[in-house]
Amino acid sequence: MAATVTKLSQFLLFLFLSLSCNAITPSAADSIGVNYGAIANNLPPPQQVANFLKTQTTIDRVKLFDANPEFLRAFAHTNIPVTVTVGNGDIPALAKLPAAQSWVANNILPHHPQTIFRYIVLGNEILATSDKVLIASLLPAMRTLKSALDAANLSSVQVSTPHSLGILSTSEPPSTGRFRKGYDRLIFARILEFHRQTKSPFMVNPYPYFGFKPQTLNYALFKPNAGVFDPATGKNYTNMFDAQLDAVYSAMKKVGYEDVDIVVGETGWPSAGDPNQPESNLANALSYNGNLVKHVNSGKGTPLMPNRTFEVYIFALFNENLKPSISEQNFGLFKPDFTPVYDVGILRNKQGPTKAPGGRPPTESPVAKPPSGAVTGRKWCVPKSDASDAALQANIDYVCGTGVDCKPIQAGGPCFNPNNVRSHAAYAMNAFYQANGRHDYACDFNKTGVLTSADPSYEACDYTHVEGKALKLEQSVAGISTGFCTVIEIIVVAFIQLLFLI
Repeated sequence: MAATVTKLSQFLLFLFLSLSCNAITPSAADSIGVNYGAIANNLPPPQQVANFLKTQTTIDRVKLFDANPEFLRAFAHTNIPVTVTVGNGDIPALAKLPAAQSWVANNILPHHPQTIFRYIVLGNEILATSDKVLIASLLPAMRTLKSALDAANLSSVQVSTPHSLGILSTSEPPSTGRFRKGYDRLIFARILEFHRQTKSPFMVNPYPYFGFKPQTLNYALFKPNAGVFDPATGKNYTNMFDAQLDAVYSAMKKVGYEDVDIVVGETGWPSAGDPNQPESNLANALSYNGNLVKHVNSGKGTPLMPNRTFEVYIFALFNENLKPSISEQNFGLFKPDFTPVYDVGILRNKQGPTKAPGGRPPTESPVAKPPSGAVTGRKWCVPKSDASDAALQANIDYVCGTGVDCKPIQAGGPCFNPNNVRSHAAYAMNAFYQANGRHDYACDFNKTGVLTSADPSYEACDYTHVEGKALKLEQSVAGISTGFCTVIEIIVVAFIQLLFLI
């Protein structure tokens, strides 16, 4: 009888937890990462970015364009794997093992194991540079870097290099995909052999944005279209992304390496452009990236690679205001204050991409919506993206002169790092706003402040400030954390046991 009661109680507990704790666990976009670039003068501190990605989005991996130690420190203890890029100019030197070992010792080991490294990628689209020295040095550098990682007990870190689709001489239809003549056996077969031996992926940057024509716009955006038929394989393609990946696959197959995995290092669509780029708009960016996320996570794969979920890094995390053209400045999913340019379904607890009334994508920037990781109705005051350092320093001086506690941004304080004016101003301005009733006018600061629904707190730096324990409790209840589920388990077990005793 006791054994029967135990089994029944275990079953009831399993049933309850299946309908409660498991049901409220946020789903993750298991294959969607993001490129985190920083060609801008208005971006938030890396610590805030890492915290935002971890707590308020389903993005679970990032790709960096260098090995900036501040960025690598920011992702420590976040469980977000990081891809680091070796600059093009550093590649020739790394072809020698001592230099590769020194690079690993200086750039990777200081952050290991607290920061998780997924890939080290050498350069960006090296073949497109036509630089003979870089091209000749690429594979030797990949080999020595991998040897240096293995020697440092970092064999789990893989080495690759991103390629543009310019590596193909033909790509339409996809079955005709072929590497450029002279490069196929001499360059790519050898690189692919390295990937096969090290079980690392071949990384490509497919951009339908750069390949569409007016008549193929819907095809590029994953919208309904007649498709493109490939007579050699009998496959019909309904989107350009799949066609581009299958063209790469066909090229790999022609040199005997179709078994090597493919990772998408970059892909995206700008939400704005120059006057002669009407297709660079918010609706198209939402359509492309939103449909991309759904398509990749469906696990359907491509016609030639069915039932595969590709690892994809969207370009890019933020709009970057120092890029040379309007379109290049507007590839970002988020603005510098963390409000979404548009929502492709990567904010936690969101059901899908942003839509306008009637189910159509918006034609202008949507009103920023609070990520579900934020406490509903809460706001924080942060500097505007265009606020000057001089203005922000004046804000710090004013706030600290009013009696607001500024010790957290002083040396040794939890918010002292990163030690720069913008970060310190963000804390001080928010502290003033919270201490003065959270009225909108308390975040004006001569038009240099802006309210955000994204909690800027990071690590030990707590922006909840004067709200204290009440907000912390509210966050715990709103989030229904794993700890809450543990408490529920204990209560349910006790209740079931009591029930059977009675």
